[in-house]
Amino acid sequence: MSAVRFENVRFSYPSGVEALRGVSFEVPTGQRLAIVGQNGAGKTTLLRHLNGIFQPTSGSVFVADAATTGRAIAELAAQVGYVFQNPDEQIFASTVIADVEFGPRNLGCSADEARSRAMAALETVGLAAEADTHPLHLSLSERKRVALAGVLAMQTPIVVLDEPTTGQDAGGVAMVAGVVEALASAGRTVIAITHDMDFAAEHFDRVVVMAKGEVLADGAPATVFGEADALARAAVEPPQLFRLAAHLGWPDRPLTVEGFVDAFERR
Repeated sequence: MSAVRFENVRFSYPSGVEALRGVSFEVPTGQRLAIVGQNGAGKTTLLRHLNGIFQPTSGSVFVADAATTGRAIAELAAQVGYVFQNPDEQIFASTVIADVEFGPRNLGCSADEARSRAMAALETVGLAAEADTHPLHLSLSERKRVALAGVLAMQTPIVVLDEPTTGQDAGGVAMVAGVVEALASAGRTVIAITHDMDFAAEHFDRVVVMAKGEVLADGAPATVFGEADALARAAVEPPQLFRLAAHLGWPDRPLTVEGFVDAFERR
């Protein structure tokens, strides 16, 4: 069973701008998928179909093999946890703990269970000590982590991360990477929108490249980041180590530090 499926999805905004032009692909349960492309490629518009914020102008979107059309956002929220790029679109409560508890309580958890889930999620993102802090007293990167904790506390089978590493320092990026790995190990599906090609290459099984509302490339990172024409059309550069190996004339195109070291030792 696929976690998510898009079938010839088209979407136009009321202004007439066509943001999606016949997007079709599916995401198997448990896969880690990164979607890349320049701003305006349609990435966020596409994924906001998964929680019912948008409905396709034509075509179909399926979550767990059930069409999203006609389903309430609250119903889809039990299956798809969405972390927005801008946390201030998501955070609303007067304390961090109240905000993170909201999702599980809205799903029917008891007060005790919601508190337990919220504290565990805050421990994961390193903000347990800020449980009683007003979110607006936190930095932008910390507020992004609060929004992430809110989704983790819901324990949805599908997690969508919109630019999760933006504004994070090295420690924050490592924390997000650990969350992605942990979710995947638990059999949950992770879909991320990112401009961080190194993050995409190192922590995701599959990469989809989008431009102007269309899919230009789709496959394993090592394959997709070698498709120069598609990347150029999408204004995307391969990861740093991939580019360095190409510049050095190596036949190998490593995507991780470990892979780069191994390739170096073989020469």
